[in-house]
Amino acid sequence: MKKINIYIASLLLSALAVSCSVDDLKPQGTLDEGTAFSSPEKLVTAAYAKLGDDWYSYPFNLWPYGDMSADDCLKGGSGENDTGYHPMEIFSTLQPDRGEFDELWYQLYSAISRCNRALEAMQNVEETANIKQLKAETRFLRAHFYYKLQQMWYEVPFITEGMDNAAIEATPQSSHDDLMQLIIDDFQYAYENLAEADPGKTGRAHKVAAAAYLAKVYLNWAYGDGYEATTGYAHVDQAKIKKVIEYTEVVKNSKYDYLDTYGHIFLQDYANSCESIFAVQHSNKADDGTLYGRANWSNMLNGVWLMWSCGWDFHKPSQNLVNAFKTKNGLPMDNFDEDHNAILTLGADLKYKYDPRLFHTVGMPTYPYKYEADFTLEKKNSRTPNTYGYYCSMKEIPQRSKGETYDNPWQAFAQNDYVLRYTDVMLMRAEALIESGDFNGEALEIINTIRDRAAKDINAKSLIGYAKDQCEISKYGNFASKDDARKALRWERRVELAMEGHRFFDLRRWGMLSETLNAYFASEKTDEYDGQTYALYYKDAFFTKGKNEYFPIASNQMNYVQGLYHQNKGY
Repeated sequence: MKKINIYIASLLLSALAVSCSVDDLKPQGTLDEGTAFSSPEKLVTAAYAKLGDDWYSYPFNLWPYGDMSADDCLKGGSGENDTGYHPMEIFSTLQPDRGEFDELWYQLYSAISRCNRALEAMQNVEETANIKQLKAETRFLRAHFYYKLQQMWYEVPFITEGMDNAAIEATPQSSHDDLMQLIIDDFQYAYENLAEADPGKTGRAHKVAAAAYLAKVYLNWAYGDGYEATTGYAHVDQAKIKKVIEYTEVVKNSKYDYLDTYGHIFLQDYANSCESIFAVQHSNKADDGTLYGRANWSNMLNGVWLMWSCGWDFHKPSQNLVNAFKTKNGLPMDNFDEDHNAILTLGADLKYKYDPRLFHTVGMPTYPYKYEADFTLEKKNSRTPNTYGYYCSMKEIPQRSKGETYDNPWQAFAQNDYVLRYTDVMLMRAEALIESGDFNGEALEIINTIRDRAAKDINAKSLIGYAKDQCEISKYGNFASKDDARKALRWERRVELAMEGHRFFDLRRWGMLSETLNAYFASEKTDEYDGQTYALYYKDAFFTKGKNEYFPIASNQMNYVQGLYHQNKGY
């Protein structure tokens, strides 16, 4: 892989004078090395800019892999051939030739290149407090991008600052354990050297964010390497679990906390609240006077059909996910999917009660779109109902009245992307406590605190007051066993974090992908909404354990290195 020039915001396209000789010309639209290395702060800013420099075909929030490749959602769009993501949701046709894999790999390494260039610029300058802070921020960012790569592709080459092109092109993949340790080393350096969060520096790395990320990496590593034969509850490493408890303690004792109202977490008015430990910052063109603002292009396909100027109707919640919100006496139903095609209608006397978080997560016909009665959803708001049904995703898209960052023919939104939110980290803590044996102490308290917050929505004045009679949620009593606590934790993570890009990676950590997804494929292919069948393509879906836990490395990347890399198992 070759180092990538850092492009400035706008290219200079002025004509060159005929009298200039070739030797006199300087490259246009790039930063020359001397200028770049004299401005390390600007190079760090360039590394930060890459956090949101993604696109629907290479979204850094990984929604097609965390949600669509799991049981939370269907791809959506105009049909199976709309984008190249269809094989990622059925697995049976998945091959390394997907262009989306190539783009995502390339863009993540481009981001890492920016981090390495910034670190190189700081190698030979006096290490002032400011420089140390910038180094720590940059290593945090590099670890963040490497963690994305590892979650997708298992073992990848670890490129660091100071390597020339020859060294880069000769670097093999690091082993799983080595790679996880290298990522942790970067986050650990960040944790030891970063300042506490500065209110005047929204969106920048800080000590608590580094602690939260360390907990996340240790938790996923604690269960094994991700492949089902060597992953899951039988493989839990208690030393790593202790690290999760240690670092989540830092987060617990910080200024971050649960936001009082669940629905507020996903409203623009509450961006960067106490719930937001670290988020990719986005803005609207009305905020900064630019053509697009700092738009969230990763979610640009996910707007609702006929609701927005160009809603492409991707990221469609599954019937299985909707059913998972069913409750009995306020607690999750074990047999939630038995009446598979039960549907909800506003004001109806329903057979089931539901966890109120459903109405913040999934848009359904007859219900207001994201709390706004003026924009009530109808069947016509689904683009291809015979393939993808009538549900839509709401968390990552703003309220319709807030407008859109739009310029024909593309549309994007100003919604931040959460990387680490407080409730997610507290559920990591609860999971680690359960694995350490403390399942009826603080772990139970955390789960019940989160459920208590959701219960506040069951009143007429709440954001979802229109659905209050269809909601029921209760706290857990003491768990009878560790297995019962694990089950409750798994359920809580699904309903609390639904459609936020976590589900596939959670199931992988628990060693439950093949069992869960093959059962899901069998039930979801029988979908029917008010007489309309859909999701029939799942008849061709099958998840192969020992293979599909990770995605294949792109063919282009394998071809570039001529045998240096090894492909993931089974591909």
